[in-house]
Amino acid sequence: MALLELNGVTKRFGGLTAVNNVTFNVEAGSIFGLIGPNGAGKSTLLNCLAGLNPPNEGTIHFDGHDTTGFPADRMCHMGLARTFQIPRPFPRMSALENVAVSASFGGANLGHQSVEDRSMEMLEYVGFPRPPHTSAGTLNAVQLKRLDLARALASKPKILFLDELAAGLTPSELVDIARLLRRIRDDGTTILMVEHVMRLIMDLCDTLSVLQFGELIAHGDAATVAQDPKVREAYLGHNYML
Repeated sequence: MALLELNGVTKRFGGLTAVNNVTFNVEAGSIFGLIGPNGAGKSTLLNCLAGLNPPNEGTIHFDGHDTTGFPADRMCHMGLARTFQIPRPFPRMSALENVAVSASFGGANLGHQSVEDRSMEMLEYVGFPRPPHTSAGTLNAVQLKRLDLARALASKPKILFLDELAAGLTPSELVDIARLLRRIRDDGTTILMVEHVMRLIMDLCDTLSVLQFGELIAHGDAATVAQDPKVREAYLGHNYML
């Protein structure tokens, strides 16, 4: 069953068409990959779906509802969360307090579980490597990515958008993050990931969509898409091997 459905989504900025007539579905319980060269429109498309920049044309359906043009706070309450290429925490707050902001918002519906308990649980879940009361302003780039992921998960999302989560990770860290993303999926959260690390994409993703100059040039299962001549020419290179 499709959890997220795009039909003809187009986003323009003045005379520039950043995303042009993009259509695909993301199935519930899957890990979906969105790839393409820099400037292809991937982050812009995520912003359209997440409510930061509504599309000029097309429709978006999330969890059975037409959410076209919904603002980001409403999308969060409906169960959509995301990380960013460059995490932007509240630097004067602790890691725990940063996650608590998300746990207090979104669609978490914590019930008897306290915000602090949920926040601690999420820091442990993502393997945050520092004490929970560490100031966010002292964290390095990799630690900030873990914090950003904990914040996103704290609202108990139905779908999680990841924007280049693996950038800058070492090979051993890639193994750890792949294991974590499978666990997130297995625990019931659908994942849509924008990523340049093809080793991770091919290892994790059930389905791939490829953007070039804002247009969808390929869509299907990961192995088939990786062998598509248009994808090789636009992004992977002719010598790419699975």
